[in-house]
Amino acid sequence: MSIKQFFQSGQEATAGATASGFSRRKFLSYMGMGSAIVIGASAISSCSDDDNPGNNSGVNLGSGDVGVLNYAYALEQLEAAFYTRVMASPFSGMTATETAFLTDIRDHEIAHRNFFKAAITAAGATPLQDLEVDFAAVNFGSRDSVLGTAKTFEDLGVMAYNGAGKLITTPAYLTIAGQIVSVEARHAALIADLISNGTFSNTTDANGLDKAMTPIQVLAAADPFIVTKLNASNLPTS
Repeated sequence: MSIKQFFQSGQEATAGATASGFSRRKFLSYMGMGSAIVIGASAISSCSDDDNPGNNSGVNLGSGDVGVLNYAYALEQLEAAFYTRVMASPFSGMTATETAFLTDIRDHEIAHRNFFKAAITAAGATPLQDLEVDFAAVNFGSRDSVLGTAKTFEDLGVMAYNGAGKLITTPAYLTIAGQIVSVEARHAALIADLISNGTFSNTTDANGLDKAMTPIQVLAAADPFIVTKLNASNLPTS
Protein backbone atom coordinates (compact mmCIF):
# COMPACT_ATOMS: atom_id res chain seq x y z
CA MET A 1 0.00 0.00 0.00
CA SER A 2 1.28 3.45 -0.88
CA ILE A 3 1.42 6.29 1.62
CA LYS A 4 -1.39 8.03 -0.26
CA GLN A 5 -3.56 4.92 -0.05
CA PHE A 6 -2.75 4.64 3.64
CA PHE A 7 -4.19 8.07 4.35
CA GLN A 8 -7.19 7.47 2.12
CA SER A 9 -8.08 4.31 4.02
CA GLY A 10 -6.55 5.05 7.41
CA GLN A 11 -9.64 6.73 8.80
CA GLU A 12 -11.51 3.43 8.60
CA ALA A 13 -8.54 1.14 9.27
CA THR A 14 -8.77 1.12 13.05
CA ALA A 15 -11.89 -0.93 13.58
CA GLY A 16 -11.01 -1.62 17.20
CA ALA A 17 -10.64 2.02 18.14
CA THR A 18 -14.31 2.96 18.03
CA ALA A 19 -15.74 1.32 21.14
CA SER A 20 -16.81 4.67 22.60
CA GLY A 21 -17.20 6.60 19.37
CA PHE A 22 -13.53 7.60 19.31
CA SER A 23 -13.00 6.97 15.59
CA ARG A 24 -9.82 6.84 13.54
CA ARG A 25 -11.00 10.01 11.79
CA LYS A 26 -11.35 11.88 15.09
CA PHE A 27 -8.06 10.54 16.38
CA LEU A 28 -6.03 11.60 13.34
CA SER A 29 -7.70 15.00 13.34
CA TYR A 30 -7.12 15.38 17.08
CA MET A 31 -3.47 14.36 16.94
CA GLY A 32 -2.66 16.20 13.69
CA MET A 33 -0.59 13.26 12.50
CA GLY A 34 -1.61 13.02 8.86
CA SER A 35 0.68 15.64 7.39
CA ALA A 36 3.52 14.86 9.77
CA ILE A 37 3.80 11.24 8.74
CA VAL A 38 3.80 12.12 5.04
CA ILE A 39 6.71 14.48 5.64
CA GLY A 40 8.67 11.95 7.65
CA ALA A 41 7.87 8.70 5.86
CA SER A 42 10.67 8.98 3.34
CA ALA A 43 13.19 9.03 6.17
CA ILE A 44 12.45 5.44 7.20
CA SER A 45 14.45 2.93 5.22
CA SER A 46 14.08 -0.56 6.64
CA CYS A 47 13.60 -2.63 9.74
CA SER A 48 14.77 -6.16 10.34
CA ASP A 49 14.89 -8.33 13.41
CA ASP A 50 18.30 -9.58 12.36
CA ASP A 51 20.09 -6.23 12.06
CA ASN A 52 22.71 -7.72 14.36
CA PRO A 53 23.01 -11.38 13.31
CA GLY A 54 25.37 -12.10 16.19
CA ASN A 55 22.77 -11.13 18.79
CA ASN A 56 19.91 -13.61 19.18
CA SER A 57 18.77 -12.47 22.62
CA GLY A 58 15.42 -11.24 21.37
CA VAL A 59 13.42 -9.64 18.59
CA ASN A 60 15.48 -6.76 17.26
CA LEU A 61 13.65 -3.44 17.31
CA GLY A 62 15.84 -2.08 14.51
CA SER A 63 17.97 1.02 14.31
CA GLY A 64 17.57 4.74 13.67
CA ASP A 65 14.15 6.33 13.59
CA VAL A 66 12.40 3.10 12.63
CA GLY A 67 13.87 1.41 15.67
CA VAL A 68 12.53 4.17 17.90
CA LEU A 69 9.11 3.88 16.25
CA ASN A 70 9.08 0.12 16.80
CA TYR A 71 10.07 0.74 20.42
CA ALA A 72 7.07 3.05 20.81
CA TYR A 73 4.90 0.49 19.00
CA ALA A 74 5.93 -2.18 21.51
CA LEU A 75 4.90 0.01 24.44
CA GLU A 76 1.60 0.91 22.82
CA GLN A 77 0.91 -2.80 22.24
CA LEU A 78 1.42 -3.43 25.94
CA GLU A 79 -0.85 -0.60 27.02
CA ALA A 80 -3.57 -1.46 24.51
CA ALA A 81 -3.54 -5.12 25.60
CA PHE A 82 -3.80 -4.11 29.26
CA TYR A 83 -6.74 -1.74 28.90
CA THR A 84 -8.52 -4.16 26.55
CA ARG A 85 -8.26 -6.80 29.28
CA VAL A 86 -9.42 -4.31 31.94
CA MET A 87 -12.57 -3.41 30.04
CA ALA A 88 -13.30 -7.00 28.99
CA SER A 89 -14.11 -7.76 32.65
CA PRO A 90 -14.34 -4.56 34.70
CA PHE A 91 -13.20 -4.71 38.30
CA SER A 92 -15.78 -4.97 41.05
CA GLY A 93 -17.50 -1.69 41.79
CA MET A 94 -16.25 0.18 38.71
CA THR A 95 -18.29 3.36 38.55
CA ALA A 96 -19.88 4.80 35.42
CA THR A 97 -17.30 7.60 35.46
CA GLU A 98 -14.41 5.15 35.78
CA THR A 99 -15.89 3.03 33.00
CA ALA A 100 -16.07 6.04 30.70
CA PHE A 101 -12.53 7.19 31.52
CA LEU A 102 -10.93 3.75 31.18
CA THR A 103 -12.83 3.06 27.96
CA ASP A 104 -11.52 6.30 26.49
CA ILE A 105 -7.96 5.47 27.55
CA ARG A 106 -8.31 1.99 26.03
CA ASP A 107 -9.45 3.49 22.75
CA HIS A 108 -6.61 6.02 22.73
CA GLU A 109 -4.04 3.26 23.28
CA ILE A 110 -5.56 1.08 20.57
CA ALA A 111 -5.46 4.05 18.20
CA HIS A 112 -1.81 4.74 19.10
CA ARG A 113 -0.92 1.09 18.56
CA ASN A 114 -2.69 0.80 15.23
CA PHE A 115 -1.32 4.13 14.06
CA PHE A 116 2.29 3.06 14.58
CA LYS A 117 1.75 -0.26 12.83
CA ALA A 118 0.02 1.32 9.85
CA ALA A 119 2.51 4.18 9.57
CA ILE A 120 5.57 1.92 9.70
CA THR A 121 4.02 -0.37 7.11
CA ALA A 122 3.04 2.52 4.84
CA ALA A 123 6.62 3.77 4.95
CA GLY A 124 7.86 0.46 3.57
CA ALA A 125 9.31 -0.88 6.82
CA THR A 126 8.43 -3.98 8.81
CA PRO A 127 6.55 -3.40 12.07
CA LEU A 128 7.46 -5.31 15.18
CA GLN A 129 5.55 -8.56 15.56
CA ASP A 130 2.52 -8.81 17.84
CA LEU A 131 3.87 -9.17 21.35
CA GLU A 132 2.91 -11.86 23.83
CA VAL A 133 2.09 -10.24 27.15
CA ASP A 134 1.72 -11.58 30.69
CA PHE A 135 -0.62 -9.93 33.17
CA ALA A 136 -0.58 -12.78 35.69
CA ALA A 137 0.59 -10.38 38.40
CA VAL A 138 -2.50 -8.19 37.95
CA ASN A 139 -5.72 -8.90 39.82
CA PHE A 140 -8.22 -7.60 37.29
CA GLY A 141 -11.03 -7.92 39.83
CA SER A 142 -9.34 -5.43 42.15
CA ARG A 143 -9.60 -1.68 41.64
CA ASP A 144 -6.34 -1.09 43.48
CA SER A 145 -4.45 -3.64 41.37
CA VAL A 146 -5.84 -2.37 38.06
CA LEU A 147 -5.31 1.31 38.77
CA GLY A 148 -1.89 0.68 40.30
CA THR A 149 -0.80 -1.18 37.17
CA ALA A 150 -2.35 1.50 34.96
CA LYS A 151 -0.35 4.14 36.81
CA THR A 152 2.83 2.13 36.30
CA PHE A 153 2.18 1.86 32.56
CA GLU A 154 1.14 5.48 32.06
CA ASP A 155 4.05 6.92 34.03
CA LEU A 156 6.41 4.57 32.20
CA GLY A 157 4.96 5.63 28.85
CA VAL A 158 5.51 9.31 29.58
CA MET A 159 9.09 8.71 30.69
CA ALA A 160 9.69 6.52 27.63
CA TYR A 161 8.60 9.19 25.15
CA ASN A 162 10.51 11.86 27.05
CA GLY A 163 13.66 9.77 26.90
CA ALA A 164 13.23 8.82 23.25
CA GLY A 165 12.73 12.34 21.91
CA LYS A 166 16.45 13.07 21.67
CA LEU A 167 16.97 9.84 19.71
CA ILE A 168 14.70 10.89 16.83
CA THR A 169 16.35 12.60 13.87
CA THR A 170 13.29 13.29 11.69
CA PRO A 171 11.44 16.44 12.83
CA ALA A 172 8.06 15.05 11.79
CA TYR A 173 8.47 12.04 14.04
CA LEU A 174 9.57 14.24 16.92
CA THR A 175 6.34 16.19 16.45
CA ILE A 176 4.33 12.97 16.55
CA ALA A 177 6.11 11.83 19.71
CA GLY A 178 5.35 15.16 21.34
CA GLN A 179 1.68 14.90 20.45
CA ILE A 180 1.38 11.36 21.78
CA VAL A 181 3.28 12.00 25.01
CA SER A 182 0.90 14.86 25.80
CA VAL A 183 -1.99 12.39 25.61
CA GLU A 184 -0.09 9.84 27.72
CA ALA A 185 0.60 12.54 30.31
CA ARG A 186 -3.11 13.31 30.55
CA HIS A 187 -3.78 9.60 31.03
CA ALA A 188 -1.17 9.48 33.80
CA ALA A 189 -2.67 12.51 35.54
CA LEU A 190 -6.18 11.07 35.34
CA ILE A 191 -5.14 7.67 36.70
CA ALA A 192 -3.25 9.35 39.54
CA ASP A 193 -6.36 11.32 40.48
CA LEU A 194 -8.54 8.20 40.35
CA ILE A 195 -6.17 6.60 42.85
CA SER A 196 -5.85 9.66 45.08
CA ASN A 197 -7.56 12.93 44.25
CA GLY A 198 -5.20 15.86 43.75
CA THR A 199 -2.06 13.83 43.02
CA PHE A 200 -2.05 14.44 39.27
CA SER A 201 1.16 16.50 39.37
CA ASN A 202 3.22 14.29 41.67
CA THR A 203 5.43 12.74 38.97
CA THR A 204 7.44 15.86 38.14
CA ASP A 205 10.96 16.59 39.31
CA ALA A 206 12.14 19.58 41.37
CA ASN A 207 12.02 21.76 38.24
CA GLY A 208 8.42 20.87 37.46
CA LEU A 209 9.43 18.62 34.55
CA ASP A 210 8.29 15.10 33.81
CA LYS A 211 11.03 12.53 34.20
CA ALA A 212 12.70 10.62 31.35
CA MET A 213 14.05 7.09 30.98
CA THR A 214 16.22 5.43 28.34
CA PRO A 215 14.83 2.58 26.20
CA ILE A 216 16.96 0.08 28.13
CA GLN A 217 15.54 1.31 31.45
CA VAL A 218 11.97 1.31 30.13
CA LEU A 219 12.16 -2.17 28.63
CA ALA A 220 13.66 -3.51 31.86
CA ALA A 221 10.73 -2.05 33.79
CA ALA A 222 8.20 -3.47 31.30
CA ASP A 223 9.92 -6.86 31.05
CA PRO A 224 7.78 -8.63 33.71
CA PHE A 225 4.72 -7.98 31.54
CA ILE A 226 6.20 -8.90 28.13
CA VAL A 227 6.86 -12.55 27.28
CA THR A 228 8.34 -11.73 23.87
CA LYS A 229 11.99 -10.85 24.43
CA LEU A 230 13.03 -7.58 22.82
CA ASN A 231 16.51 -6.59 21.70
CA ALA A 232 17.15 -2.84 21.81
CA SER A 233 20.89 -3.08 21.16
CA ASN A 234 20.67 -1.30 17.81
CA LEU A 235 18.61 1.65 19.00
CA PRO A 236 20.38 5.00 19.00
CA THR A 237 21.66 6.17 22.37
CA SER A 238 22.21 9.86 21.70
